[in-house]
Amino acid sequence: MTEVLLTHLDLLMFVVAIAALLRGYPVAFTLAGIGLVFALLGAWFEIGYFATGDLGFLKPFYSRIFGIMDETNEVLVAVPLFIFMGVMLERSQIAGDLLETMGRLFGQLPGGLGFSVTFVGMLLAASTGIVGATVVTMGMISLPSMLKHGYSRSLACGSIAASGTLGQIIPPSIVLVILGDAISNEYIEARRNAGDWAPDPVSVGDIFAGAMVPGLMLVGLYFLYQAAVAILSPASAPPMRLEETGRASAGQIVRVLVPPIALIVAVLGSILAGIATPTEAAAVGAVGAILLAGARFREGGAWPQYAAFAGIAGALLLSNSFDLRVTREVIEPADRIAIWAAGACCALIALGIGSSLLAALRRKTAETGRPVLTDVMQSTTRVTCMVFVILIGAQLFNLTFRGLGGEETVQEILDALPGGAWGALAAVMLVIFILGFFLDFLEIVFVVVPIMAPALFSYSNPDGSVFFDPVWVAVLIAVNLQTSFLTPPFGFALFYLRGVAPPEVRTLDIYRGVAPFVLLQLVMLGVVAAFPALATWLPSLVFE
Repeated sequence: MTEVLLTHLDLLMFVVAIAALLRGYPVAFTLAGIGLVFALLGAWFEIGYFATGDLGFLKPFYSRIFGIMDETNEVLVAVPLFIFMGVMLERSQIAGDLLETMGRLFGQLPGGLGFSVTFVGMLLAASTGIVGATVVTMGMISLPSMLKHGYSRSLACGSIAASGTLGQIIPPSIVLVILGDAISNEYIEARRNAGDWAPDPVSVGDIFAGAMVPGLMLVGLYFLYQAAVAILSPASAPPMRLEETGRASAGQIVRVLVPPIALIVAVLGSILAGIATPTEAAAVGAVGAILLAGARFREGGAWPQYAAFAGIAGALLLSNSFDLRVTREVIEPADRIAIWAAGACCALIALGIGSSLLAALRRKTAETGRPVLTDVMQSTTRVTCMVFVILIGAQLFNLTFRGLGGEETVQEILDALPGGAWGALAAVMLVIFILGFFLDFLEIVFVVVPIMAPALFSYSNPDGSVFFDPVWVAVLIAVNLQTSFLTPPFGFALFYLRGVAPPEVRTLDIYRGVAPFVLLQLVMLGVVAAFPALATWLPSLVFE
């Protein structure tokens, strides 16, 4: 028995990690601790790359951490910026206004409230990308209204929980940023090990573009399901009575819709147009969120914010029309004027940001009584630290797993499966789906993806090119990971909704409600698997 355990110490390490995580131990310290313990066991029994009896194989751990935290790693800089953008927009109550206005716009239709929830979930996904904030906000505002107007408890809960998870697949998404960085690193390393020393790089922008079409198609599936329920079972999704809500005016709709849509266009448009990298676009989103919050909070009118938006538009126009480099020896008169004009635009932007930050400091949150900016900064720091501490712990875990020969073991297991490369892909998707019942998406991305992805990218076509497109694989994993928020017993969206649902809503109602949406996500996973062009067409068109 001892011989068997020592022979499969790498697999035992994985099983122990899952068991410890299910017991509720802190993720980062669990991964790092198990990695260190099993590295010591490997050195003691001289297994795998620890056959020398020491921990020399762990020496690259420092360089890995330095590579993650190095200022040259611009990709992960986008993580705190996108988190800040999402938290600031959530604190500025944009979601509440969207839900109220869209409910008045679509509510008179059968199933209209469900359509409103899905539409708002899509907008919030593309502007905030934070599942917890979206589900809690929609649960507090929309769930009581849907129940009041006679909606089925399960349909109402399922619509809110599923719409809240759209932030995982619709860019800009924290999951896509982290997943894109992991896939890019593992893809390049796997291709080099396979003898391809010049693989085409994969960027987060490619992953963003690849997820756009599947994400919007998933929204369409949600709409179709809700429409089918409204037609086949009208009592489950009745229309709202107009006399209770009133009709939303065109001015209200424009005032509520234009700000988040403009921010989405600024962030995603700058990435897809090649104007900005995802990190630079995240900075644009953070600035835009500050200005939108300032426009809502400032009591003396929002003219500084409008001036800042004009400054941003002017700076972009000038940068595309003139050469604004100031380090040149010879500067043409027209360029000199443009440089001064760009400086004036930057001054307007600084004025708007400063005014917005002051307004966010003066405005107190109803829940804590602290300034909004204080809450936003604390939440951003807390979530960012959680992400990076887990990432550091996962690096030690993955390094030890490889030192024990785990990478070769995984490759052997996948090669032994029927179906060749396709059987390996199906097995990886199944493992990720099952682990989604128990583990958080961060744990899956940081632990499972680095273990499984190299095996997938090691498969080659007869001409030596990679068999699986990395963008397509990343989108498949992203759609698969989205189910982890809805699958009991540990689906985070279920916990968020359970925490704000009225007492008459049972946990069983929530589970029943999300089941059809999980099936829809699996259908979308199958569609993307069957038609890879859904994920690869837009990146090839935009970044060709």
